[in-house]
Amino acid sequence: MTTRLGLGLPQMRQYSIGTDVPDVARAAEAVGYDSLWVFERALFPEPATQGLYGIEGLPWPDQYRSVADPLVTLTLAAAATERAELGSSVLVAPLHLPFQLAKSLASLDAASGGRVIAGLGTGWSTDEYAASGVGPIEERGAVLDEIIAVCRAVWGPDPVVHDGRLTKIASAVVGPKPARPIPILLAAGNRRAWRRLVDHADGWLPVGMGAEQIAAQWRQLRDLAEERGRTEPIRTVLRVNTVRLPKAYEGADRRPFQGSVDQIVEDLAEHAAIGLDEILIDLQGTARDAQELKDVAAEVLEKARAAGV
Repeated sequence: MTTRLGLGLPQMRQYSIGTDVPDVARAAEAVGYDSLWVFERALFPEPATQGLYGIEGLPWPDQYRSVADPLVTLTLAAAATERAELGSSVLVAPLHLPFQLAKSLASLDAASGGRVIAGLGTGWSTDEYAASGVGPIEERGAVLDEIIAVCRAVWGPDPVVHDGRLTKIASAVVGPKPARPIPILLAAGNRRAWRRLVDHADGWLPVGMGAEQIAAQWRQLRDLAEERGRTEPIRTVLRVNTVRLPKAYEGADRRPFQGSVDQIVEDLAEHAAIGLDEILIDLQGTARDAQELKDVAAEVLEKARAAGV
């Protein structure tokens, strides 16, 4: 059985969002991608007050200077496609008001015929939290907990009732409802976040960092699920951020998913062997324009399938 493959949609500043997102979405669905994905970067601090991912001295990529809103991008893709699922990896959930986020995701799912995957995370940027956070960054875990609870309530039967710290719904009819229960997947990388996932979410959104490390985390997550008595399966979607380099690049210190298309496909095959459900391939960062993104995406998919991914 082959691994499901998804493609990251064009959100960065080299793309014309209104035309390129529908164009790439249609082309990806036509060649056989199973899903289409977005990520979230709310702003680009200048000068940066912290490094990328909160790591001191690590610069922010220049392409983060302009990243289109993830929900707008998914809406454009939804209108241009019929089959492909529509996911976020990830929405920085605490940058959104819980009720409004729940309602937007429900509306998108209803409009797309039940294709939304709500991939949520807590983020790391203090600048983004200062501009848009519904609570201080130190409380991001608790905020995410409430957002998940609000989403479950809003997406469930009426009357909707929720009494939380951020959101209070005494009793209300809230529509439209999703076309089907929207799966919530979490970007979780430590035991505390895994407990939240096991207890309250439907799946896991790891990031490609090497097959051995992902496999070890997956074993730990499954062990925790067994320990906590979870019987429902955990859906898994691995995000891989690719950096395409000249074909002759053979650096001994090459990181996973950096190199030629053939090298990227080799890495895909190695990670697919872990047994995860799906791999999201984000190629947009090093593509010059939408045409190159479509061409490379088609080539990667063809070679991946030929390699048994």
